[in-house]
Amino acid sequence: MKTAKRLEGVGEYYFSQKLREIDDMNKAGKNVINLGIGSPDLPPHSSVIKTLNEEAVKPNVHAYQNYKGSPVLRNAISKWYKKWYDVTLNPDTEILPLIGSKEGIMHLCMTYINEGDVVLIPDPGYPTYKSAATIAGANVHAYTLKEKNNWFPDFNELEQIIENTKSLPFGEVWRGCLMFVNYPHMPTGQLPTKELFEKLIAFAKKNNILLCHDNPYSFILNKNPMSLLSIKGAKDVTIELNSFSKSHNMAGWRVGMLSGKKEKIDAILRFKSNMDSGMFLPMQLAAAKALELDEKWFDELNTIYTKRRKKVFELLDLLKCNYDKNQAGMFVWASIPSKYKDGYELSDAILKHSNVFITPGGIFGNAGNNYVRVSLCTTEEKIEEAMLRIKELKEKTSDKKENRKFIK
Repeated sequence: MKTAKRLEGVGEYYFSQKLREIDDMNKAGKNVINLGIGSPDLPPHSSVIKTLNEEAVKPNVHAYQNYKGSPVLRNAISKWYKKWYDVTLNPDTEILPLIGSKEGIMHLCMTYINEGDVVLIPDPGYPTYKSAATIAGANVHAYTLKEKNNWFPDFNELEQIIENTKSLPFGEVWRGCLMFVNYPHMPTGQLPTKELFEKLIAFAKKNNILLCHDNPYSFILNKNPMSLLSIKGAKDVTIELNSFSKSHNMAGWRVGMLSGKKEKIDAILRFKSNMDSGMFLPMQLAAAKALELDEKWFDELNTIYTKRRKKVFELLDLLKCNYDKNQAGMFVWASIPSKYKDGYELSDAILKHSNVFITPGGIFGNAGNNYVRVSLCTTEEKIEEAMLRIKELKEKTSDKKENRKFIK
C-alpha cells in the first residue's frame, strides 16, 4: 500500500531528524552541546512528583478514565485560569484536559477543517500548525510576522488573504476559517498587548474566523501572563490551548488543556473520544497539584532562566547576532550577521566546527530565514562551555580561509 495523500507535503519533524544526526555525532565522540530544543531540563516541583508517587500505588487508579478528564483536574484548571488570567471557565463544560497541547492542535484541525478549507498560520510560527492543518486537508495560508511590526499580524495582509480566497473552487461565499495565533510568541518571544488581542477578536468576528490561541509560554520570563479568553467576547470566536510542559517543567508528562465555549468543547470531544481512552488518573491528580503552586514557584523558575538568558546573550554577542533583551519564553530569538546566507548556514557551521547546536530560524517559516533561536533549557555551565568552544575555534582557525567566515 502507498501512504495516504494527506501526508503529501508533510515531512518528518525537523527536530526528529536533527536529533538523530546529533546522536550519531555523540556516538562518534563529539559530545554535542544542544542549545536547540525547548525541553525543560529542570524537574517539576517535589510536591507534584510526590503526588504522582502516592496516587500511583493505589490499587483503584489504573482503569480507563473519563474522556473529559478528572473533575479534580478540570476544577484545578478553572481556579488556575481565574487566579492568573482573570478568566472564568466552567469546569464541567468549558475545559478539556489533553495528552499534551500538541494533541489539541491536531484535534482542532480534524474537528473543524474540511478538505480545501482555509487555515491561517503565522510565519514564523510553530511548524506543527502547518503540518496538522495539511494532514486535515486544509488550504494553508501563512501570514507574515515582521520584526518592524513587533512580530504582530498585519491585518491588511490578513484581509487580502481572505479576499484572495474568493477565487478558490468553493466560490464567492466566504465560509470562514481557522486561524492560529500564539502569544507570547514562539519563536520570537514577543509579548502580547491587550490592544492586539482586541484587534484579533474584532477581526475574527468580522470574518467568521475561529481563533486557536496557543498559550504555553505565558509564565516564562513574563510577570503579566495573559489569556486571549480574557478579552470581552473572546469565547464566541476563540479556543485556547495551554500546557504544563513549560510552566511546570512537565514536558514528558504530556498534560495540557483546551478551553472555550461549551459547544466548541463538545465538538472537539467528539473527535478526541475516538482517539484515546483518557489519561492516567495519578498523572491528572499530580497535574492538579502543580496548578496549586504560587508565585514563589514561578519566581524561582524565572530566576534560573534569567541567569541563563544572560549567558545566551553573551554567546550571541560572540556570534555577532542582534536580539531584543525583552523577550519572553524559554528561547532567545536573534538575527544573524549579513555574512551568512541564512540561519541554516550559521547553525550548520557552529555544529560542524564547534559541536554546538542552535536552531535555524527557517524551520519556523520563510520569515525566520535570517534568524536563529537558542534554548534556555540547559545549564549556565553548558552555555559557558559552548562559548569556550566557539572562542577556541576562533583562535585556532583565525588564519585559515576555510573557517574564517564562520567565526570572525
